[in-house]
Amino acid sequence: MQNNQPQWSAMLSEAVNKPGVLSSAYSAFHNYSIGNQLLAWSQMQSREIPLGPIATFKDWQAKGRQVRKGEKAIELVMPVTINRKDESGEKTGDVFTLFAMKPRWFALSQTDGEDYEHEAKSPEWDAATALDALGITEVPYNSTDGNCQGYATGSSISINPVAALPHKTRFHEIAHVVLGHTKEHDMHDNERTPRDVREVEAESVAYICISLLGLPGQEESRGYIQHWLGGDKIEDKTAQRIFAAANKILDAGKPTTQGARA
Repeated sequence: MQNNQPQWSAMLSEAVNKPGVLSSAYSAFHNYSIGNQLLAWSQMQSREIPLGPIATFKDWQAKGRQVRKGEKAIELVMPVTINRKDESGEKTGDVFTLFAMKPRWFALSQTDGEDYEHEAKSPEWDAATALDALGITEVPYNSTDGNCQGYATGSSISINPVAALPHKTRFHEIAHVVLGHTKEHDMHDNERTPRDVREVEAESVAYICISLLGLPGQEESRGYIQHWLGGDKIEDKTAQRIFAAANKILDAGKPTTQGARA
């Protein structure tokens, strides 16, 4: 990280190109967003901190553990509410939210105290639950193109009955809808996302989802992403859109008893 800003593009590239990164980060940090999971993972890797659960100073105290003196905190991105001020410096009553890096978390290995058993989890996801929550309808496939694995239009998706990896295709098409690609036909040409970027975004979301759920097709997904990248680099803003869409899709298909992530 440079200038205290997350390098989203670099973290996404590492997650896509190194099998096991996403699942390891999720197992340790499942209460946090995918972006924050990778932020914690990358800091612990670079500082050679054993991968394990993280918590704030107060949270570790509540668990009967103390952060050792001199330990450096792990930074995550959190929302910060800002009061808008006028030219004289007086608060106007308007507020807005920014996202900033905050050093508030410590790893288990940075603490001492009572024994702590971390509950490693694997994500749960149900397609019907997710589609309903996202307002997306899966409709019968009616394309005459036998090579087409699936497609998305408006707020609906369709999967070819003989698709090689229907679960991956479903995530890919859901991502097109969630990312807003299917609404771009109403935009001016200069407002539309180029097709190569749309495909990289949607397939990167699909890769994250199938990786975390332990589904097949990860190698094929990496190849698809590299094909559409054509040697180019994913920009930070694109990586942020990918993480946000993957979070939204995975959260939409969770059991309702699971809480939100930081």
